[in-house]
Amino acid sequence: MAVLETTALHHVRLTVTDLARSRTFYTGVLGFRVAAESAGDPLDPAVREDPEQLYGGVVFQTNGILFGLRPVARAGDRFDSTRVGLDHLSFTVSSREKLEEAAARLTEHGVPHGEVHDLPAFGIAILSFDDPDGIHLELTASL
Repeated sequence: MAVLETTALHHVRLTVTDLARSRTFYTGVLGFRVAAESAGDPLDPAVREDPEQLYGGVVFQTNGILFGLRPVARAGDRFDSTRVGLDHLSFTVSSREKLEEAAARLTEHGVPHGEVHDLPAFGIAILSFDDPDGIHLELTASL
């Protein structure tokens, strides 16, 4: 038995450099639905530090999890998966066909991406790409 029994992942929040650009990517390209958005000015330091104002960001609802963006990174900063912290974030899709559809959609929107890659030892297929800040994202489907 684990010392701390968790039941699921509740939410993830990423730090981004440009909220408008990232919001457009996650809604327009990936089709995520906005669940809540800060009414405050994301440039206001008081808003950026206030969890009740979502730190000036936006929260999406996707596949039963909450996925947020917090606009506090310096302009020009880029994600680095080799530093302490996040390596990548993977979202589940329902089928390998959905991965192929997603690859076509990414291409249509000019988003560079890898090929759909089968990993039979894990029983999954993946599609890798980056968000506007270079954060490594992945879509995963069962084989």
